[in-house]
This record gives sequence, structure tokens and C-alpha cells, in this order.
Amino acid sequence: MTTPALPFALATYDNPAALARALAAHVAEALRARLARDGSASLAVSGGRTPTRFFETLSGAPLDWSRIAVTLVDERWVPETSDRSNAALVRRHLLKGPAAAARFVPLFTGAPTPEDGLAEAKTAIAALPVPFAAVVLGMGDDGHTASFFPGAQALAAAIDPAGTASLIAVRAEGAGEPRITFTLPPLVSADLLLLHIEGANKRTVLERAAAGGDGADLPIRAVLANARVPLDVLWCP
Repeated sequence: MTTPALPFALATYDNPAALARALAAHVAEALRARLARDGSASLAVSGGRTPTRFFETLSGAPLDWSRIAVTLVDERWVPETSDRSNAALVRRHLLKGPAAAARFVPLFTGAPTPEDGLAEAKTAIAALPVPFAAVVLGMGDDGHTASFFPGAQALAAAIDPAGTASLIAVRAEGAGEPRITFTLPPLVSADLLLLHIEGANKRTVLERAAAGGDGADLPIRAVLANARVPLDVLWCP
């Protein structure tokens, strides 16, 4: 049986700085709209190296940050003293200037394992305004997004569109450390769902996932298949 191709909306930018400006503008607009409608808003962002410019740009956006909560799409199970901590990255590059007034909800709890810390993390995120006003995803060269890693034992549960868990612990060979991640349903229910990728290889991976065939098992395809509208992808070479 042929796997059907899945759509996505691609916006191309000349360089990372231009992409970061556009991404920050889209996210700020979504946050502003939710604040106007509900009086509060939440944003989920991804870690790694790619979003640093975006964080720096968004941090200066003229928003009422005191009414905005920021959390992470996923987190490595390491303390913020680690250079692998996504929370530390967010604090350093996003939660400064005007954005310092935002309420930050990290996922790492200090428990020995993500399984041990899962209940506490779920309690922490329960106060987030939902659905998210905006979710910004990244993607690895292996097609993972959030902590939906190929071969992870928890992958089926993490990307189950009918799943009821908000967070799940993940262990996978390609993940390095154990991780905690939001599951697919709360991510794809966001008002604005964006994928930020850079480089020719990642665009190729995304196109493989969208086409199906040998890309049908790439985890990012679960997002493409379950996004409420075609996924908004911002890319630069």
C-alpha cells in the first residue's frame, strides 16, 4: 500500500537571522492574540543550538510578559548546571529584557529519573493556560521532534493522537540522556504550531517524512499527520 504524502507550509529565509526575526514575529502575534482573548497565554519552545537567535529576538518583543508562561517542549533529564540543559538555555537567551517578567515552568524536577519526576512535572504544567498559544518545534537529522526519537520504547505512546497523558518519560539510544517530553496531543492542539529547521539535510529529512515511503516511520511525520492545519515550517539553508 502506498503511503499518502502529507502537506506542510514552507517559508524560506535567506539566513538564520532573517528566519529568527520572522519566527519571533509569528510567535509574538500568537501570544498577543491569546492575551487579548483570554488575558493569559503560554508558549512551549524547543532547546538545542538552533533556537538561540530566535530566543534573543523574541526576548525583546513588546508584550505583557507578566501574563505569559513559558515552558519547554521537552527536556534532557539534567540539572540547569549542565550545559545540556534546555532550561538553562531558555533562561540565558529568552528570559531576559522584557521577557524576564514571564513565568517559567521547567520540566526537570530534580528527581533521580524522569519516571520519578513525572508526577511533579505534571502538577507544575497543570497551571499553564491551554491550549498553548504557540509551540515551536525543532527536528533532528534522524527525524525526531520533541523527544519523539526513532526506536524509543515509549514512542508509540508519545505520538498517540488519542493519548491522554500530557507528559511522558523517554529513553532512546539516540537521545543521550533520559528525557521528559510533552506528548503529541497537547503540542498539535496549539493555536500556532511551527517547525524551525535550518540546513539542506533537515529539509530533505522533512520532505522524506512528508512523502511517506521510506520516511513513513520518521517521528516528525506524526506531527505532519495530526496538525490541525498544514504544519508551518520556517527554513533557511
